[in-house]
Amino acid sequence: MQTEQDTRLAAYAELLAAIEPAGGGRDIKDPATGEVVGRAPEHSAQDLEAAVAAARAAQPAWGRLSHAERTEYLNRAADAIEHSAEALAELLSREQGKPLNGPNARFEVGACAAWLRATASFELEPEVLVDDEGGRAELHYRPLGVVGAIGPWNWPMMISVWQLAPSLRMGNTVVMKPSEYTPLSVLALAKVINQVLPADVLHVVSGGRDVGEGLASHPDIDKVMFTGSTATGKAIIRSSADTVKRLTLELGGNDAGIVLPDADPKAIAEGLFWGAFINTGQTCAALKRLYVHEDLYDQVCEALVDVAKQMPMGVGLDEQNVLGPLQNKAQYDIVADLVQAAKDSGARVLTGGDPEAGQPGYFYPTTLVADIDNDNPLVAREQFGPALPIVKYSSLDEVVEMANGLEVGLGASVWSSDPAKAREVAARIEAGTVWINKHGAIDPRVPFGGAKGSGYGLEFGAEGLKHLGQPQVISY
Repeated sequence: MQTEQDTRLAAYAELLAAIEPAGGGRDIKDPATGEVVGRAPEHSAQDLEAAVAAARAAQPAWGRLSHAERTEYLNRAADAIEHSAEALAELLSREQGKPLNGPNARFEVGACAAWLRATASFELEPEVLVDDEGGRAELHYRPLGVVGAIGPWNWPMMISVWQLAPSLRMGNTVVMKPSEYTPLSVLALAKVINQVLPADVLHVVSGGRDVGEGLASHPDIDKVMFTGSTATGKAIIRSSADTVKRLTLELGGNDAGIVLPDADPKAIAEGLFWGAFINTGQTCAALKRLYVHEDLYDQVCEALVDVAKQMPMGVGLDEQNVLGPLQNKAQYDIVADLVQAAKDSGARVLTGGDPEAGQPGYFYPTTLVADIDNDNPLVAREQFGPALPIVKYSSLDEVVEMANGLEVGLGASVWSSDPAKAREVAARIEAGTVWINKHGAIDPRVPFGGAKGSGYGLEFGAEGLKHLGQPQVISY
């Protein structure tokens, strides 16, 4: 008799077999163990051309469907994801490294389905601009055509859905290019979704930087959506210039959190921890530098250490773990070098900071660093990993200046027992989103985008849909 585990393993093996190339390909390894997860296809420039051509040919019929019809397709895609949820979560955990439990692999797969349903539900009716004796003017949003979506390795499935769901909802077809670190997750997600979509509406092209550059500069791609580093975003802007593409860029962040002197250290400690360490710190809008008023500094540091010591880190498939490895060696080295620089400067390591030698995988321990200067590289650079610097401040003007002192501005947070005071401080922060008494809490109904070097364009909600459409005014 087949057990539940046998059924799960069979579903996982079937999904993996469906996306691996018949021959060749590139080994993808588990960052927690070093074991080979599977083989990813290495698509060529010719494969990209074929995918774009097929998406271009499929777009008119897809664009002619009503919003209600496309909404039905998105809901069916969510059903398909839920049907394959456990196999998708296991593949994601093995390839990306994040644990199954906590705000990690199962959470991410569930968010994919929920985001599809939410995006399908948004209303975007024509907006009446003028309606008087002089005439009537209406603002409509038409499909752009083919959207090129370039995604990252930290939340590969969820961010893919952030890109494809509104694109499809607005009548565009999509060609996706996943990170070369996590291609299997996106290929599997698309395989599941394509069970219910019409042919050629959604394509995935797996490859290296040349494929991304080809997508960004392709004359038959009408818009590019990109989530990743500011440096790569600038390269995409340059590549897209000759074809005047529309762009939505969600770029790097080095989010500040400000703890005001009236906050309750114990009450906010767990929220601070997960704001910083969700996905082991590998999140663009994670809390990456924490500013604490001198009156509360020691108490907040102590409360954070208490929370950190309760959070097990290890191989993602072990059900008890909630923190995993860094996804790749390059990112591990960045975190290790920044923490070492902080230690060399005399900063105080409260916990972590000393990785275990000889263990497999790119595990860096949960690290809290106190008594650190604001210009230290661990504060001034985006570490993108499980190391949080905690900076002491004395005055509100001082901390606002420090928080705004970098060229990025994706998110920020203010922590206080006085909501009115927190909102007052939030209004002074240069960031696309400022959360109060939480950090990184996104909602599919609420627009999200960066300020300064963190990119431009909005995602999520009805406003996000507008960024996937061509505005057209009809005046009569």
